Amino acid sequence: MKPYDLIVIGGGPAGIFAAGHAAQNGARVVLLEKKKRCGAKLLITGKGRCNITNSEPDPRRFAAWFGPNGRALLTALYAFGAPEVIEFFDQRGLSLTVERGGRVFPTRGDAKDVQRVLERFLSDTGVEVRCGSEVQRLLWDGESVSGVQTSAGELFGSAVLVATGGLSYPGTGCTGDGYNWARELGHTVVEPKPALTSITLAESWTDEVSELNLKNVELRALQDGRVLESRFGEAFFTQDGIGGPIVLDLSNRVREALGRGKVALQLDFKPAVERQLFDKRLQRELAEHANKDFGNALGNLLPKAMIPLFIRLSGIEPGKKCHSVTREERQRLLGLFKELPLQVQTCGGFDKAIVTSGGIDLKEVDMRTLRSKKIANLYFAGEVLDLDGPTGGFNLQVCWSTGYLAGVSATPAANRVATSGQLS
Repeated sequence: MKPYDLIVIGGGPAGIFAAGHAAQNGARVVLLEKKKRCGAKLLITGKGRCNITNSEPDPRRFAAWFGPNGRALLTALYAFGAPEVIEFFDQRGLSLTVERGGRVFPTRGDAKDVQRVLERFLSDTGVEVRCGSEVQRLLWDGESVSGVQTSAGELFGSAVLVATGGLSYPGTGCTGDGYNWARELGHTVVEPKPALTSITLAESWTDEVSELNLKNVELRALQDGRVLESRFGEAFFTQDGIGGPIVLDLSNRVREALGRGKVALQLDFKPAVERQLFDKRLQRELAEHANKDFGNALGNLLPKAMIPLFIRLSGIEPGKKCHSVTREERQRLLGLFKELPLQVQTCGGFDKAIVTSGGIDLKEVDMRTLRSKKIANLYFAGEVLDLDGPTGGFNLQVCWSTGYLAGVSATPAANRVATSGQLS
């Protein structure tokens, strides 16, 4: 059988983009996916709605969200950034809407619509897709990768692109295969860790309010009384802890701090109002309801579902008249509004992590092409790389951008330029 120009391993967003754009550039491409259908992980992103990207159009500002490693992403973002992703889906009939924080979602429908667009893209560009095809190892001849060994036999190609994802949500097929192959071929893998996870708390009452979505709150992480980091936005309690966008973004720092000792959280329900001013608000509310039972006086300050919990945590008898609430009791109540204390037990593992922190060391990848610096015909794209950012569409954009750049870089035309010395 004539060898393929490019073998892409992994049918997630990075692999799909790499395969489709390589085929558009004239390459003969086969895409290998171990699951029965490509794009399985897409179906659980954004709570099933699929947060496709973030609308931030400036590549430098976009890259800044990834910390020190963000600079390495610039070439890929300039090649195919958020505006290009939005245009890609719009041209294929999927209308998108920009929501709070620049999050971009399908206007109508959900992640399944994104999956269908990508499958049609593969079909239209002529990519040969083999689902249920698990790659067991890369074929290495001592100088280059000549192909792959699959569950159905060997396949040979001029180039191989690894887009197998990280270790998060292993049920979608992300089991760390790419890391193992990279190590076997001499690459350094920065220790993979779960990133963007919910947090398990010591408090036993969280499931009582787990249906409640908290908006415009501030969450602070503390260690030894010192604030490590804080986030403003949305959160929600879970059966055994707390989750939501601001929790996910704090989780990496919390996980790191847990390695040094205990970590606490403080939840501020009224971050826009200073503590002293909110104390005055409480005094007004209690005065206006002076002859009412305390248990009936918090309706203007809290969602209905939270009121029984606040009454219990405050230690104030619900039948006590508001005019009898003491200053000490009011201060306890004020503390619940402004700094509800929460004790961290653990952060979620890979089974609950949105993405994986760590991965193939970027120093060993030419980030202008996504080609290995150790093996001339081996490419990497997506979550398998040591790149992870906050919630809000940033991590999925890494897949689109690096997938695109790796795909076009691995085409026969690009490789001819590379071997002639014009591309390094």
